[in-house]
Amino acid sequence: MDEHAVVVAARRTPIGTAGHAFRSLTADRLAAPVIEAVAREVAPLGVPVDDVVLGNCTGPGGNLARVCALAAGLGHEVPGVTVDRQCGSGLAAILLAAQAVRCGEADLVVAGGVESASTAPLRVRRGEGEPGVPYERAPFAPEGHPDPDMGPAAEALAAARGVTRERQDAYACRSHALALAAREAGRFTREIVPIGGRTDDQRPRVLRPRSLARLPAAFVPGGTVTAGNSSPVSDGAAAVAVVPERLRAAAGLPGLRLLAGAVAGCDPALPGWGPVPAVRRVLRRAGADLERVAAVEIVEAFAAQVLAVTDALGLDPLGADAGRVCADGGALALGHPWGASGAVVVTRLFSRLLGAPPGTLGLAAVAVGGGLGIAALFEVV
Repeated sequence: MDEHAVVVAARRTPIGTAGHAFRSLTADRLAAPVIEAVAREVAPLGVPVDDVVLGNCTGPGGNLARVCALAAGLGHEVPGVTVDRQCGSGLAAILLAAQAVRCGEADLVVAGGVESASTAPLRVRRGEGEPGVPYERAPFAPEGHPDPDMGPAAEALAAARGVTRERQDAYACRSHALALAAREAGRFTREIVPIGGRTDDQRPRVLRPRSLARLPAAFVPGGTVTAGNSSPVSDGAAAVAVVPERLRAAAGLPGLRLLAGAVAGCDPALPGWGPVPAVRRVLRRAGADLERVAAVEIVEAFAAQVLAVTDALGLDPLGADAGRVCADGGALALGHPWGASGAVVVTRLFSRLLGAPPGTLGLAAVAVGGGLGIAALFEVV
């Protein structure tokens, strides 16, 4: 059995900056209301949820997806599996759910991601006969391979691809301005599940080019990557419902059909480059041309990374392709809850494309620490 998998519902929390809006909410308390909202939305299909697939990077462990499924009230019979592909985890979870649906192993899977950086446990490395030593993150690559932190890696990518400070700052201003306009116009309202009394994303604000230009380099002395053109560490969750085409068609639901997904590796010294081979691979698999893609959502971890990727793909988000690439802003303005961000961009595609003519294409892409990229191509049905 092999049939198309279709996203027929997509919701997310507001996104909060770590240590602020959702500082006391654990990952399950962020994700469970979103999972519940998605499951409730597709309840008229009359089929049970077969599984919950959830991406997460820094959470408490213990198969967080199962914890969230139970907290969402889905019932004891609904299992769960937690995926860690770092910043690509939320999109990886959706691709795994689609694989189960496509091969006939499931009829309804809720998939997405969650990150509570505010409540993530401290990590301690234990040595032989030594007290535990706290550490910030797990390695993205083994000893002997490059393993940069994401900020210096974005700086290296900007230098390698000639992405100037001026363009990075302009892109950051654009992201915030678009997010503020989208919020004011109510374009986020339908996709957001209120959490803790909050109904809006915490971070978007008015940025002024002159103020941005005064910020110092954040990671490398004399560099171009600053706090202003980087995304913040964030808390949030997003989830989608994935069903086979036959169920979608029988119910007459609109949705996004997954045409192809791909994960690609790249030099771990330049992890921000990962979306380039992933997007090229996914377009090749689908037999599609990027010119046909109406909406592109890429996780805006750093303006430098987005611009390096879009330059390589022949997209100009500061010019001719402004209406296609992150047209309502992105992670620079909304925030970057690592394990959730890949599902957030699919949710954004769903909101942007629902109501577009059948056959309209949308692309989601994420760069991943350790030298990975992940991408997915969807078609409106």
